[in-house]
Amino acid sequence: MLNALDRLPWIWLLPVAAWLAMAPITPEPHLVEKLRLLAQGALVRPIDIFDLALHAVPLWLVALKLWRQWRR
Repeated sequence: MLNALDRLPWIWLLPVAAWLAMAPITPEPHLVEKLRLLAQGALVRPIDIFDLALHAVPLWLVALKLWRQWRR
């Protein structure tokens, strides 16, 4: 599984991560809204948890790919 991440080109991963982290721009990005709800303890609906994962997973993949490249 991690070998597939190593083969995933940065040219695809970075724009997707940036797009999902920022979308939608107004009134505030979903990622910011969901993290705020999580901090307040109000993130309880399954759709909100899925939405948080949808917007955060590409950023985690970028971090994991950076960590794996730095470790080599």
